[in-house]
Amino acid sequence: MFSRIARPALSLSRSFSTSAQKDAKVAVLGASGGIGQPLSLLLKNSPLVSQLSLYDIAHTPGVAADLSHIETRAHVTGYIGPEQLGDALKGCEVVVIPAGVPRKPGMTRDDLFNTNATIVANLSDACARHCPEAMICIISNPVNSTIPITSEIFKKHGVYNPNRIFGVTTLDIVRANTFVADLKGLDPARVNVPVVGGHAGKTIIPLISQCTPKVEFPQDALEALTNRIQEAGTEVVKAKAGAGSATLSMAYAGARFAFSLLDAMNGKEGVVECSFVRSEETESPYFSTPLLLGKNGIEKNLGLGKLSPFEEKLVGEAMSELKGSIKKGEEFAKKMN
Repeated sequence: MFSRIARPALSLSRSFSTSAQKDAKVAVLGASGGIGQPLSLLLKNSPLVSQLSLYDIAHTPGVAADLSHIETRAHVTGYIGPEQLGDALKGCEVVVIPAGVPRKPGMTRDDLFNTNATIVANLSDACARHCPEAMICIISNPVNSTIPITSEIFKKHGVYNPNRIFGVTTLDIVRANTFVADLKGLDPARVNVPVVGGHAGKTIIPLISQCTPKVEFPQDALEALTNRIQEAGTEVVKAKAGAGSATLSMAYAGARFAFSLLDAMNGKEGVVECSFVRSEETESPYFSTPLLLGKNGIEKNLGLGKLSPFEEKLVGEAMSELKGSIKKGEEFAKKMN
C-alpha cells in the first residue's frame, strides 16, 4: 500500500510533468505571510496552475506584482482586505489556507487557537459562499481544531462535502522521510513514512513499521525518532529564536500536497497522500491516514494498515487529546454567527 506510488511528488519539480496540463485556478489565503509567500512562489512555478489568486489583509498587491514577473504560465492576481475576498475566491478549484499567526518559543499549537480559529472560520465562510465545490486545504494551526471548524462552517451553509476538506499534515511525512533517511544513509526522495493521527505533539504518529524501503531501529532509537518527528515543529521554533516557525518546509509540504491534489483532479491514478480528514477509521471523528485521491477529492481512505504494538500504543495514547481538540473546534464553530 505504501510503495513509491504513495510519493506522487518525489520532488516538486518532477511532479510538474505528471499530468496532462489543464487550467486550474488556485487561491492562497494568507499569501503575504511567512508560509504564504514561498508557497505562492512554488505554485507560480508549476504548469499545473493557470491562475493564482493571492489574498491577505496586507501587502498582497506587492507580492502579486513580484510573482507576476516570473516567466511561467500562471496568471497572478492580488486581493487585499475582506471586501475583496469574494472576488479572490470566485472560480477557484483549490484553496490553500496558511493564514494565521505563527508559533513563538514556549507556545503550543493550541495556544494559537483563539486567533487562528476566528481567521479560519471567516475564510471558510467565504469559501462556502464563493467556491463551495473547491478543494479546501487547511495549513493554519491548530489543524486538529481548524479542520472541524471548517467542516462545521460548510455544514451551516449546506455545502459540506467531507471528501473536499483536508488538513495538510504533509510536513510530518516530509520530516519523517528526511529523519529516517539521515539515520539510515538513504536518499530521502526514495523514503516514504506514512504519518497518521493528527498534527500536534503526541497525535503525530509516524508508522516506521510501514516505511518503504523497510527500516528497523532498536526500541530506544525508535522512541527517540518518533519523539523528534512529533516535536520537529518546536525544534524549528526554538532555532528561529522568536523569529517565526516552520515556513519554508511548510511551504514545500503545502505545495507537495496541492500538486498531488491537482494531479489527481487531472486524472492521474494512484495518487496517495496522508491528510487529516473526516474519518471512520478510528474512534476519533477526524483522523489522518493515507488517502487515495481522485477527481472529486478523497476517492478512498486507505486506513491504518497493520500497526506494530508500539504504534498501536501511540494511537491509543493520542485519542484523548485528539478528540478534545476536535470538540473544541466544533464548539467554536457552532457559537459563531
